[in-house]
Order: sequence, then C-alpha cells, then structure tokens
Amino acid sequence: MSEQPVPAAIEPVLTHLSRIPPERVDTKRVLRFSLPVLRLGPVLPLAVSDEAVNPVAVPDDGDWPWMLLDDMRRELGGEVTPVLAPRGQILLELNRVFDMASASAEEMLEDLGSEGELSREIEEVKDLLESEDEAPVIRLVNTLISQALKERASDIHIEPFENNVLVRFRVDGVLHTVVTPPKGVQAAMTSRIKVLSGMDIAEKRHPQDGRFRVRIAGREVDVRASVLPTAYGERVVLRLLDRGRGVLSLTELGMNDTHLAIMKDVVSAPHGIVLVTGPTGSGKSTTLYSALMTVDRKNRNVLTIEDPIEYQLDHVGQMQVQSKIGVTFAAGLRSILRQDPDIVMIGEIRDLETAEIAIQASLTGHLVLSTLHTNDALSSIMRLKDMGVEPYLVASSLLMVQAQRLVRELCPHCKRPRPVAESDWQAMRVSPDDYRHVTELYEAVGCEACIQTGYAGRLGIFEMTRVTDAMRDAIHDGKGLLEMRRLARREGMKSLAHDGARHVASGRTSVDEVLRVTREDAVVVQE
Repeated sequence: MSEQPVPAAIEPVLTHLSRIPPERVDTKRVLRFSLPVLRLGPVLPLAVSDEAVNPVAVPDDGDWPWMLLDDMRRELGGEVTPVLAPRGQILLELNRVFDMASASAEEMLEDLGSEGELSREIEEVKDLLESEDEAPVIRLVNTLISQALKERASDIHIEPFENNVLVRFRVDGVLHTVVTPPKGVQAAMTSRIKVLSGMDIAEKRHPQDGRFRVRIAGREVDVRASVLPTAYGERVVLRLLDRGRGVLSLTELGMNDTHLAIMKDVVSAPHGIVLVTGPTGSGKSTTLYSALMTVDRKNRNVLTIEDPIEYQLDHVGQMQVQSKIGVTFAAGLRSILRQDPDIVMIGEIRDLETAEIAIQASLTGHLVLSTLHTNDALSSIMRLKDMGVEPYLVASSLLMVQAQRLVRELCPHCKRPRPVAESDWQAMRVSPDDYRHVTELYEAVGCEACIQTGYAGRLGIFEMTRVTDAMRDAIHDGKGLLEMRRLARREGMKSLAHDGARHVASGRTSVDEVLRVTREDAVVVQE
C-alpha cells in the first residue's frame, strides 16, 4: 500500500501532528463516512481552514491508504491534503467521535413503539436469536451499555416495578436514574441480556449469573450479568469492566507521600502479607493492581488469582476463579504456589482455607497481596482470627493493613467556593489548627459536564497501619481491637476522615462527600 504512487489529486504532506486536538476534528465531516471505512486507513477528516483544501489525518508510519484518500476527495469535494499523525491518535479520535454521536437510551425508546405494541410483539417471540422483530430492543441494550461507558458508569441496574421499569447507572459510586422504559419492554431486555450472557432464557424462578464481552467504538468491555427474580419480574445488574482503561499509579489513586512510601516499601519486601480492606466498590483491587505496577515484574515471577480479572497486566500471570469446575481461591492458590512465584495476589480471602494457605505462603518466602471485606484496617486482624487463624501466625506474617474508601472529586467546571467554618474540621474529627492556612472550601453545584451531580471522578482516602514489633506483640498477646487502635494511633495512623480532610483542604472534594463515606466508620480513640 505504501509503495503505490501518490495520486496527482493529493497535495504533498505539509504537517505532522504528534497529537490531534479535539478542536481539529470536524465531526460532521467524519460522520459522513462509516466507522469501519474510516478504520481501514485509518483516516480522519480534519477541520477545513481553506475551502480548496480538505485536510485528512493519515498514519505517520508510512502505510498510507491512497485509494481511500482518493475516494474521500470525491466525497468531500476538492483536493485532499494528508496530515501525518500517530495511528493510535487517529483511532482514538475516530472512536471518540462515533461514541459521542451514538444515540441515548431515551432516543432509542422512541423506536420501540407503544407499550401495547411491545407487549403483543414480546408474546409472539419464541426465540430471540431467530427473531428480527426484536432489533430495536437489541439496539436499546447496546445503547445502554454505550451510554453507561460514556457517563463513566460502573454498573447498570434494570429494576422492574408494577407499572414501569427503572434503568439506573452507578456513576462514581452513586446511582442515577437514566430512563424509565415501558413495562412491555422488560421481558425482551432481560431475555436479550440472558442470551448474551449464556443464561437459560426459560428459567425465571432462580437467580442466574453470566458474563459476556462487547466491543463499542473500539473499546473492549467485559460485562458481568446478574439476574434476580423479584415480585414484578427479573431484576438485572450489569457490572462493566472496561478492558481499555489503564491501571492508575499509586500517586493517581490519591495517596499522600507517607502512605506512598510505606506502600512502595512493603511491596518490595521479600515475603509477608499486605492486606487492603474496605466494602465492595472501594477500589481495593485497583490499589493492588497499582502496587503490582511498581514491582520489578521482569525479574520476579508475579501470579494472581482473581474473580474477575479486571485489568490485563504485562509480565503477570493472571488466573480466573471458576467455582463451577472447582477452581476456587484456595484450589487456585495451591496450584499457583507450585509455579515458583515471588509475588502472589489473591483477589479476596473469603475463608479459613484460603487464609491459611496465604499465610503459609508468606512464611515460606512469598509476598502475598490480598483484600478483605472489613470497615477499617485493624478489623482485618480480628477477621482473620474469627476465621480461625492462630494469632501467632497473623503476627508473624502480616506486614501492613490498609482500609480505604473512594470519595467523589468535585467537578472543576462548576464547584463553588465558600467560607471555612471550624465545624467543618470538627465534623471530620480533625484539629482546625492543622488547617489554619485554608481560607475557603468548595462545594458541589452541578452542570452538564458532571450530569448535574457536582462531581466527576473519584479519589482514594486511606487508613494505613504498618505492623511494627509493638503491634506484633499486641496481636500475639490477643489484645482487643480498641487497644490495637490506640497503639496504631500513637504510632501515627490517621483515620479515613483525617485523610479525606487534606482533599477537602485542597479543593478536590467537599466536606459532605468525606462525611458521606466515613461517618459510620469513624472511630474516636481516647488516648
């Protein structure tokens, strides 16, 4: 392709762009072509600065689609001037334009007809795979997934009620209603998701789980589906895992310098256990992935067992839990230990068997990273004891425990300043003297950029305890949780709310948001 002569109608290349600014892309001209055609090049029509010239971005690797450019000259009218740009940048902008141009769920509902018509169609459908009448419903499901990705949603909830169906997206940890389809579309949507997930369409009495993978605007997305029978039909929840999303660095997670130094130090240790705790959706797995990105994976054997595998990591062997065929965390971990690992990541310690194998692995020269579901850092020690692990084993193997939460970050476009009050710091249980230099805080407002929520994106807040000799003695001696908390505070541990206060002081989040995720878990320790 690159050896073909340059058509006379195509002007010489005059420009090279290392990055394509969004304002250089002419959306209307791009949408005159289909996405598959433009990807063949790939080529990307740019904004016209001269009526006689049609600038078009082409790959800078020399493999130019001359025939396609000639077709574009005829379609756009006028001469075409190729502009060199990285192939990945062209594909990224193509995906962005077509992603933004896709219909919303509300627009798709207009194609579905009235509720009465839908009910009659659904009753006649015997097999969705063989029916062409359900194409609008198929498009609706696809649109919901596409719209959820555009709005950064982690989950899609399809909730049936007596007279309607509620579709909600979980964005930054909070559910928002997106659309309310008519009741008649409920069965078709559920059946379509069952087909995609490999579930039994005819089974409506028992809960079912499944998964599938879709590609939307060049992005691969893993979807975990859960169907639960309720009084008014089957409730569906889809968890979206964007495979194209990169792993954040520890700094990007929101850790302060002290926490960052401790985390980097413990993950470079030759053996021991590092535990990250918190409720579902608090970013535990993301933290462990980020920690693994800091280790020398080329010279150390790193293996993981996860449910599910959320990110693909270079130079890391990742194993998927498959309980139906007996591949549990415990069984998989046994097999992993026969693979001569240096570092092992366990998605979650759920039972005594897994905990005992993890501890034995740490005592025999392996570094083990894992998660637990507890509300604060030191409760993880009590959880291991409750599982049946001997205190002396916990004391000898544990390196660090960390609790975390995710707070929503204020939208930079609409956040509003307000005066500081001492009650703000008191509510977060921090000393006002630590923040005398702060003269104003910010609060959420809401705009189109943040879907009227006032927030866009999330930050981590952390409660971290390194297991010192004094803490090992306390664990070994069976000290209670309150005593261990007092010891940890004396050794410098800060609460989740205290860590969140620094983000409030810097204007990245609000007092209300920190209190929302920490109020129930805040513990006042009497010195």
